[in-house]
Amino acid sequence: MPDIRIVTDSGAFFTNAAFVQQHDIVVIPNQIMIGGNLYREGVDLSNDEAIRLIAMQDTAPVVKPPSQAEFYNVYKKLIGTCDAVLSIHPSRRLSASWEHAQQAARHFAGSCPVFTIDSQSLSAGQGMLIRVAVQAIASCTTVDSVVRKVRGAVDRIYSVYYLESVRFLPQNHILSNSHALLGALLGIKPFLSMENGQLTPIEKVRTRVQAIDRLVEFVTEFGDIHDVVILQNRLQPTEQTRLIQERLAQEYPGMQFPYALYGPSLAALVGTDATGIVVLEEDMDEFEDEF
Repeated sequence: MPDIRIVTDSGAFFTNAAFVQQHDIVVIPNQIMIGGNLYREGVDLSNDEAIRLIAMQDTAPVVKPPSQAEFYNVYKKLIGTCDAVLSIHPSRRLSASWEHAQQAARHFAGSCPVFTIDSQSLSAGQGMLIRVAVQAIASCTTVDSVVRKVRGAVDRIYSVYYLESVRFLPQNHILSNSHALLGALLGIKPFLSMENGQLTPIEKVRTRVQAIDRLVEFVTEFGDIHDVVILQNRLQPTEQTRLIQERLAQEYPGMQFPYALYGPSLAALVGTDATGIVVLEEDMDEFEDEF
């Protein structure tokens, strides 16, 4: 088992709060500007407190990823204590985290390798990729095989989000002002999907019933699921989440569909009135190798 340390930023989301400590993952906090005040994500505010603050704002928070210097300092401390560093980041199209890490990693070329990986996702998708990395470190015999397994999982992470409010989408250049206004006038709500590392509107619905139908349909498109989570805007399960869980339990008997309150990095993009589902598809190539 290779000795590999994992580094990420606080945009990565885990349903198990103890996961980071259990696996000695280094998490560098993003900074989030909310209402003119700067907070360290996951340090100065809980997710619940951050969501409540963001909900009171007319403008989207600004998320500042860790700087090149912050990544450099972390890598420098880890170099010499392990075989390699695996640094996992949100989509480079949504954050400068990967770019800053890549710049910092160049300083260590020729010494302990630092692999910077663009998850092409964010939030729970980024967290799922880190879980894959932890599992790969435990099961693989070389650094290269771990990196291959993690990179291979990037294309198996899928996510969709249903939004009750679109007020942050024009500010984040996800939806034009005209489309947002038209949607509000017609009473229709957007669905967003992660496509090639970018949040992209894919369709619209008028009612929550239609939204639940579409979210359930999204999951049932997958025959084999390795990991899944429902993201919502409250600590306690919403009625919408309960209905989704009930529907999915009928489709996948015995399988658990956990829910969680999403974090401020995601809220800064999609707002505080969203419901999402993130799926990590099973690696079928791995099963084929066993036979």
